[in-house]
Amino acid sequence: MDSRPRILLLGDYSNCHNTLATGLRRLGCDVTVASNGSKWLDLDRDIDLSRYENKLGGLLISTRLLQWIADGTMSGYDIVAINDVNFVTLRPHRLRFFFDRIRKANSSIFLTAMSTDIAYLDMVAPPDSPLRYSEWFVGDEPSRWHQIKRDEWQAWHASALTRYQRHILDNIDGAVSVLYEYHLGMSRYLGDNKAVYGGIPIDTSLYQPVELPDRIDKVRLFLGRDRNRLAMKGTDLLETAAKRVVEKHPDKAELIIVENRPFAEFTELLKSAHVVLDQIYSYTPATTALMAMAYGLNVVTGGEPEFYDFIGERENRPIINAPIELDPLTDTLEQVVLHPELIAGRGRQSREFVVKHNDCETVARRYLDFWNRRIALKRQS
Repeated sequence: MDSRPRILLLGDYSNCHNTLATGLRRLGCDVTVASNGSKWLDLDRDIDLSRYENKLGGLLISTRLLQWIADGTMSGYDIVAINDVNFVTLRPHRLRFFFDRIRKANSSIFLTAMSTDIAYLDMVAPPDSPLRYSEWFVGDEPSRWHQIKRDEWQAWHASALTRYQRHILDNIDGAVSVLYEYHLGMSRYLGDNKAVYGGIPIDTSLYQPVELPDRIDKVRLFLGRDRNRLAMKGTDLLETAAKRVVEKHPDKAELIIVENRPFAEFTELLKSAHVVLDQIYSYTPATTALMAMAYGLNVVTGGEPEFYDFIGERENRPIINAPIELDPLTDTLEQVVLHPELIAGRGRQSREFVVKHNDCETVARRYLDFWNRRIALKRQS
């Protein structure tokens, strides 16, 4: 491969591909990001894939994709990485057509596994799931989210969508997962040679640590939520638990709730917190938690021992792991509020954790090394 590889990152969620592009550029790569900005998050991108919400929306985005493939805007890359099997808002048969065209027009195509897909859903389903819980199941039983969204579970398993997803997974050159859980699904489906864990990239230079005082009189709990996915992430339980604690200790804690804000505004609002409440149905800290940790804040989110062991972190384990049931979750938050003297030290450890494991240049090197290995093997075969 050329010393300055051309890379197209196609699609984005939670600023993952955009931040990965920053890390890759620092490693000397020529990177283009194409996405719809993740809708209301309004993420930065080089090519806008936003779709008009009308009957002509699909036709217009399809026409633009055909033009971009033909004129070189989306062709001739050494590496293309799609963010999802549904990398553009189109029906499966149209997505399959464009996936095949993009694959043919470029040297290699990979998946950045950063969302739900059939590999993940197959992995979380009982009876042989390696996870004790997920947003879809707790043990062998359907979760609250599953019970609310039974139709969505069925829709994910519709024959047309399942065939399309398996076509994508069977025809990519490999997959890099951003979360431990997604890696379990990908490695089960693709095998260890074609699947690797990369992590979520964070541009730590943008998140200068907040100076948390050693003595905090009133702990500021911060909850950023997506109104469409409250039960999926367990945000509703976090809110209930936090309100219980604030009502019990109004002189020691307050709760700030922020909902569906643009990404740039949201990242600024994070700095007002001492403790950020993210989600409960995860083994792994995701983007919001990692951004907060980069600021040197405390986070309540997924931080299971299996995740720490997986990434080889034996000593620095600063995440306040969120129980998935209301009463234990409330007790956990209450202990945080009753021991504010621990917050500043835990915040410093959080910053150290993100710099070590998730800085965008470190993460980008993992992705690039894997892509290069897979491309080299492809050339040899």
